[in-house]
Amino acid sequence: MGKRVLVVDDSLTVRRGLQLLLEKAGYTVALAADGEEALETLAKEGRIDLVITDLNMPRLDGLELTRRIRSLPGYRFVPVLLLTTEAQVAKKEECKQAGATGWIVKPFQPEQLLNLLQKLLG
Repeated sequence: MGKRVLVVDDSLTVRRGLQLLLEKAGYTVALAADGEEALETLAKEGRIDLVITDLNMPRLDGLELTRRIRSLPGYRFVPVLLLTTEAQVAKKEECKQAGATGWIVKPFQPEQLLNLLQKLLG
C-alpha cells in the first residue's frame, strides 16, 4: 500500500482534485473538509504519513490544525504542507513556528506538489 496522505480543504473541488492527482501517483488519500474533521480523521484512520492542509478554513484553520497535529503522539514529525493563496512572509513564518514543514501557493503546478511529496516521503 502507498503512503497515506490526508488532504484538508474546505473546497470540495480542491479536495477531489488533489485526491485524483495523489491517487494517480500511487498515494492513499483521506479527505477532510476542515481542521476539526481532520483531527477526527487522524484519530480514526490510524497512521497518516503526510498532511496537506489549506490555511483558511472554517471551524479550525490550517495554522491551529498544524499546532494540534504537532501535539499528537506519533505526529510530531509527520510532514504538514500548507496549501494557500497567501504568500506573505509574515504568514509563512507564523506557519513555520506552528510546525509546518512547507508551503505551496495556489495555483500550483501538479508536478511541483508531487516532487515535494517525493522528497518528503521518499
